[in-house]
Amino acid sequence: MMIDAHIHLDHYHPLQQKAILDDLSKHQVDALISVSFNLESCLKNHRYSLEDSRIKPAYGFHPEQDIPSDDEVTKLLDWMEGHVDEMVAVGEVGLPYYKRLESDSPFDYGPYVQLLDQFMAFAAKWNKPIVLHAVYEDALIACDLLEKHDIKNAHFHWFKGDDSVTRRMMEKGYFISITPDVLYEKEIQQLVRLYPITQIMIETDGPWPFEGPFEGQMTAPKMMKHSIKKIAQLKDLTFEKTERILYENTKGFYRI
Repeated sequence: MMIDAHIHLDHYHPLQQKAILDDLSKHQVDALISVSFNLESCLKNHRYSLEDSRIKPAYGFHPEQDIPSDDEVTKLLDWMEGHVDEMVAVGEVGLPYYKRLESDSPFDYGPYVQLLDQFMAFAAKWNKPIVLHAVYEDALIACDLLEKHDIKNAHFHWFKGDDSVTRRMMEKGYFISITPDVLYEKEIQQLVRLYPITQIMIETDGPWPFEGPFEGQMTAPKMMKHSIKKIAQLKDLTFEKTERILYENTKGFYRI
């Protein structure tokens, strides 16, 4: 069995959503951790989870967009608190690495760090895992905040970073998840070699498209079989053992 540890189900067209859900059993996909982009996205994921128990919702605010107003943040956090029992995690939250990179003017990181701090406080208060969009040097800020709030259950999705921050995350017991780009990205392959198999999950981050053997295909959870095969090869493990470990990692982390 497999679990997609990170997918934006609400970003798919309804017909694509149906195709994905219809195929889950065929491809032995047990569950989808469907992360949210904003309050509207949270509402959709909430509805999906009521319609299909295989959809496990995470609620949050994706950082690669304009910072929300104080009223919007309050409204989102209040809504999350009202639905805390059904959410499997706080997410997707983090820092806007790519938005900053593409900015033509000075970029104020302060409000994003403050917003992430609020989500960290929420996760700590309600003892919820947290799903992080924090890559390269941003991961250091995220690690500092995790330690500040004494959060142990952190998932850095599609992580990239140097050896120093990677080792810090490993030592703290934080999890990472690997996308299908492990088949063709040397950076991700090296990360898999370094990171403990007991702290790895797999994801699609769909509908984000992939290259290599997936060029032109709709991103779907069935692609994770290829990720497992590559991870098994990089870790010198059997496919069956790798599949079992990744599945149990995800099931345990998200308590599903």
